[in-house]
Amino acid sequence: MRFQGWRCAVLALGFFTAAAQAQTAGEHTLMRFPTLHGDSIVFEAHGNLWEVSRSGGTASRLTADPGYDQMPRFSPDGRWIAFTARYQGNQDVYVIPAGGGAAKRLTFHSDVVDKAPTRWGPDNMVVTWTPDSKNIVFLSRRMAWNSWYGRLFEVPVTGGLPTLLPLDRGGLMTYSPDGHSIAYNRIFRNFRTWKRYDGGLAQDVYTYNFDTKKLDRITDWKGTDTAPMWVGRKIYF
Repeated sequence: MRFQGWRCAVLALGFFTAAAQAQTAGEHTLMRFPTLHGDSIVFEAHGNLWEVSRSGGTASRLTADPGYDQMPRFSPDGRWIAFTARYQGNQDVYVIPAGGGAAKRLTFHSDVVDKAPTRWGPDNMVVTWTPDSKNIVFLSRRMAWNSWYGRLFEVPVTGGLPTLLPLDRGGLMTYSPDGHSIAYNRIFRNFRTWKRYDGGLAQDVYTYNFDTKKLDRITDWKGTDTAPMWVGRKIYF
């Protein structure tokens, strides 16, 4: 079974201590955004992407470009790693081979908000891959009716124009095993630091079927329900 993005968060935390051996003694390291495929875990630390074995050991650096990398996601077939990076003064979607290599830029759209606050999250933020590993799904403020509510797009790994998913807003999401449905947040609030929040931006999990166009709300707790993970016949969040 292949786990991507948020699905591997719990598994990866156990190996982050070993990965920290790559840093100078006494230096504090924050390791975030783990993604897992097979025996490999890729994560962000110090603004770059690193890879470490699930069994532990020293992490290897995958990116070294002058900029800031985040939100890595393995493709389901394990061949590629998509991520969001701030190069050339803008945040965009990039992809590298799973073993490392030159980064290829896939989006070319500036943020609609000049100097958007960090709590809004990165523009053109990689979220997941389509199940066939041909397209990267990302969250962008382009075409949004309100800059607080991003919209989900997909862009081919080979390059080309992004395509808008048929959703009026979006956040973190996961595909069903057959690829015909998704479980997702209609609100993205994951970079904000609010605690015990239950106001108008509280997140719930919805499912959407691309064939029937049916939208269903599947959680109703008054707090935060986020990071859905569709595994077999169950959705974890």
